[in-house]
Amino acid sequence: MTTSTDHPAQTSATPATDEILRRTLRRHAAGVTVITVPGPAGFTATSFTSVSLRPPLVSFFLGLHASTAPAVGDADRFAVHVLGTHNAALAGQFARSGIDRFRGVAWTAHEDGLPVLDEAPAWLTARVTLRQRVGDHLLVVGEVEAGSVRRDVEALVHHDGVFAAARRWPAPAPE
Repeated sequence: MTTSTDHPAQTSATPATDEILRRTLRRHAAGVTVITVPGPAGFTATSFTSVSLRPPLVSFFLGLHASTAPAVGDADRFAVHVLGTHNAALAGQFARSGIDRFRGVAWTAHEDGLPVLDEAPAWLTARVTLRQRVGDHLLVVGEVEAGSVRRDVEALVHHDGVFAAARRWPAPAPE
């Protein structure tokens, strides 16, 4: 695993640029995932993305001051759970601070105690290959080791501050 502790970049951020970034990104719909690490610990993330097919790499970002940052910083593996619209309450629970996010959530311990959420329609596990501080966030990259697509459902997305459904386009004709 590679870890970088680069010095923070010089910034020209202002309250005005912070606000335009927030307002603009609210218009960007993003898939909703839950990231888990041994502990168990986990959080809702919209920053998950694929990086490479060969080798199979994925990544996510986490705020440096997030309550799960220490657990993520110590973990050598993580699981990503791609959520469907039926998982909106689960996404909300893992987005809240100050609670036991796993309370009432069915999960199975994968290798090394890595929590895999039973209700997620798709999931994968990855071994951490890179951690790097980028601004006020931690970038985590991992090489995919395992996964499963359990069922085909409408994807849960986050748009304009709320959860929404991603529907295929064009929409099927009514019967």
